[in-house]
Amino acid sequence: MDTFKLEILTPNGQIFNGEAVSVTLPGEEGEFGVLAHHASLTTLLEAGVIDIEKENKAVESILINWGVVNVDEEKVIVLVEGAVAIRGDNESAISKALEDARELISSIADSNSAIASVSAKIESAAKRLL
Repeated sequence: MDTFKLEILTPNGQIFNGEAVSVTLPGEEGEFGVLAHHASLTTLLEAGVIDIEKENKAVESILINWGVVNVDEEKVIVLVEGAVAIRGDNESAISKALEDARELISSIADSNSAIASVSAKIESAAKRLL
């Protein structure tokens, strides 16, 4: 299966850098997916969850508050203002990630429906890890 390079960057540094089979992004006009060799585009991202499918079929989820994405045929670069990766090797690390994600969600004051949608996706991502 074809892969592409994915980078997710925040003002505090890199939160993801690796190969992906697919990535689902919370676009300003709705969620959209990217596969290898996708047509080039640059668009705004809104608060939501980025789901990254890796080569081993594992899915990693990253909560973002807003940002921009640049897609070309070989690489996807995501620049976001705030992000929390929902990952960990043990229950304590996952709990800490969920706590950080809830703090980021509380800073998003766009709409209650957006917050509810993001909260549900975070809980779903956490259940996959446990």
